[in-house]
Amino acid sequence: MKWGLIGASTIAAEHMIGAFRAVEGGEVVSVLSSSPDRAASYAAEHGIAHGLTDLDALLGDDQIDAVYISTTNEKHFPQAMAAIAAGKHVLCEKPLAMHVADAAKMVRVAEEAGLVFATNHHLRNAGSHLAIREAVQAGRIGDVLSLRVFHAVYLPPHLQGWRLDNPGAGGGVIPDIVVHDADTVRFHLGEDPVDVVAIATSAGMGQGVEDSVMSVWSMPSGATVMTHESFTHRFAKSGFEIHGTEGSIVARNVMTQQPVGEIILTAEAGTEALSFSTHNLYHRSVGLFCDAVNGQGRPSADGADGVKSLAVASAVSKAAETGQRTAVDYGGI
Repeated sequence: MKWGLIGASTIAAEHMIGAFRAVEGGEVVSVLSSSPDRAASYAAEHGIAHGLTDLDALLGDDQIDAVYISTTNEKHFPQAMAAIAAGKHVLCEKPLAMHVADAAKMVRVAEEAGLVFATNHHLRNAGSHLAIREAVQAGRIGDVLSLRVFHAVYLPPHLQGWRLDNPGAGGGVIPDIVVHDADTVRFHLGEDPVDVVAIATSAGMGQGVEDSVMSVWSMPSGATVMTHESFTHRFAKSGFEIHGTEGSIVARNVMTQQPVGEIILTAEAGTEALSFSTHNLYHRSVGLFCDAVNGQGRPSADGADGVKSLAVASAVSKAAETGQRTAVDYGGI
């Protein structure tokens, strides 16, 4: 697979370039930045042949099979649409777009063109979450009653900037973290939230955007989901809990890009630690994407998954703004 990077991003540098190269035959051909200096220095630093500032030039390269989009959120829609028009498969960072309707359009157009379109939701690729899902599907906790997500963390300085002060670029904790939690909840429960209530606030890190939010979601099965996301909690540990009629699963430090954490299952027979694979999350995601391009299976999180996670986050944002219980609009997906 020959890749073009749309965005000279931190996540590409820290995780994705290595993941693309880890798949047999994987190669990163070009990288795009709005800054000529950034494009050149990034390409040199990461051993990429071409550092470009012209999207058409990158997309016009016939050797590129797929693009990875990791620019700021407001650029995802036009860049993805251009990539699809150029016949490229697309792996896009979350959220797919600023609006659900745009995200749904991207996914439909890619499907009509016969292209693979996927969302880079990494958590469903984690060994910890695969183990939790397996236990739930095996009936080890019975029928799910409730789920709690603790994803209040501290946004590291090198990731601050537009996420904290630029609503026009899609800044704020809701588009940054709630989308991940929405996807992870959907992955485990196999159903989509119906409606939400929420309260958002800024503790001083966010300038014009929220830096913390709590919300409660109702599910079609009757289960209830509570989530807490934040950029400001310097000493908190993340957590993921699923409670059922026959048992509970409590996982700590698993809402992360690293293959770490612990999972405890408690039921009538007692308490046990669940083991899980410590494989690289992004290597698995890219591998499944490449398999899908080759006609084998589907990406770990496809375009529809990205639309639905954005729809939940959009409902949380609206509920926090209005103070009203808000139905989730999935844009027809």
